[in-house]
Amino acid sequence: MKNVLFITADQWRGNCLSTLGHRVQTPHLDALAASGTLFKRHFANAVPCGPSRASLHTGMYLQNHRSGTNGTPLDARFTNWALETRHHGYDPVLFGYTDTANDPRQFAEDDPILTSYEGPLPGIKPVLQMGTFPDAWAKWLEDLGYPIPEPNWKLYTEKAPHVEYEAGGDYAAPLKIPAKHHDTRFMVDQVIDYIGQVDQSFCVHLSLLRPHPPWVAPHPYNELYPPQELDDFVRAEDLETEAAQHPFLQEMLAKRHYRAPSDDKKLLRLKSSYYGLMTEVDTSLGRLFDYLKAAGHWDNTLIIFTSDHGEQIGDHHLLGKLGYFDASYHIPLIIRDPNKVAESQGQIVDRFTENIDIMPTLLEWLDLPVPHQCDGQSLLPLIQTGQPAGYWRDAAHWEYDFRDIPAGEAQESRLGLSPHQCTLNVIRSEHYKYVHFTQLPPLFFDLREDPHELINLADHPEYQSLVLEYAQRLLSWRMNHDEQTLTHLALTDDGIISRPAPRYAVPYYQ
Repeated sequence: MKNVLFITADQWRGNCLSTLGHRVQTPHLDALAASGTLFKRHFANAVPCGPSRASLHTGMYLQNHRSGTNGTPLDARFTNWALETRHHGYDPVLFGYTDTANDPRQFAEDDPILTSYEGPLPGIKPVLQMGTFPDAWAKWLEDLGYPIPEPNWKLYTEKAPHVEYEAGGDYAAPLKIPAKHHDTRFMVDQVIDYIGQVDQSFCVHLSLLRPHPPWVAPHPYNELYPPQELDDFVRAEDLETEAAQHPFLQEMLAKRHYRAPSDDKKLLRLKSSYYGLMTEVDTSLGRLFDYLKAAGHWDNTLIIFTSDHGEQIGDHHLLGKLGYFDASYHIPLIIRDPNKVAESQGQIVDRFTENIDIMPTLLEWLDLPVPHQCDGQSLLPLIQTGQPAGYWRDAAHWEYDFRDIPAGEAQESRLGLSPHQCTLNVIRSEHYKYVHFTQLPPLFFDLREDPHELINLADHPEYQSLVLEYAQRLLSWRMNHDEQTLTHLALTDDGIISRPAPRYAVPYYQ
């Protein structure tokens, strides 16, 4: 009997594991890595949540699945790991969310699933669905006697009365809901209850909100990381110097929801809470792992832990996930293959891996065929032998569609772009990073000399040959993967798709 536990924690930076030397304490994830494989250079393929998860769940680059923004439907012609496993007799279930904007052509116009991009992935069965509105958690809390605010998403933000701390501990106020009833613990408890009731193999996707904002951690997690010790931001000396790097960055820094607070004390409290929420996730996952061991599932369950994207948390004077900096795309990946513990125990893989590799890995482990649509490759050879089965990428790739659809074309006009020109592509190797914009100047970073991506060398005379080389490499990558569009499997009786979809699907909004 083979089981799958596929875990995502939302907005988790790739370096934030204590086994990598980071200050965030993650003992249970460290133990998972020690009995499995840690992928040190793992990257998301897109931001924000919707486009990134579309790549994660379909194994496809954004340029192929074309769900470029939150709210852009994922074309129903594409398959995903849930559909594939269900087709072969498994029952993939969801605890949390997949941020899938479903194809409106598959539903009646008044179907509630079309009112939000937080719909479930086709093929997956929601056992407990959570998102912006935590209805399931709110109902559980109400049954325990808690008053429920209106709207109920305020459960994520309402704080307990602030406590004046002694010198040396200017912590953020804790969440009003205590840790024992927090949404992270609630979600993990629900998974434990479900696994305890299934009579056959399970295939569970646990998609946790944390450490995604709002960054309000319950006690004691709000007090684990003294804010005054976290002032290690990677950024230019001031906002104006940072913005001078590129017109795109200047535009993002002009947006209030992307610009980090100018008050460093406030920013440090946010960072402290962000780290605290990570340790809370680790604590709850430790309970889940202990349950799997006690219930006899530990040695027949494939465990995957990753994230959808990273977080700037003040680096480059930014908050959130956007643009081209590593902080928004570098994410953790730990895989424990119970069949190959002896070979992979404590292994750290330095090769570049991407979220598009997750679906092929999961399917191959279940001895299921990997659809032709997948742009990624299975990681099992790396896990089992430390070496790939054949060709392996020597750089990471990601894409960002920065059209501001809710704001209309205001941003595009300020940058002198049409909506279809608001895209960027990145190729990031061990030593260099090239950022290509459709209609803006490129960026080039020498990561050996400038690991913090502060100095744009795209116009530097000594780097012109490298800029050209990486532009050509990026073009070759795009052409290579665009060709695969013609061989994507359809979900209809017509068989193979004979023509690609448009570059971007038209966003659907209620």
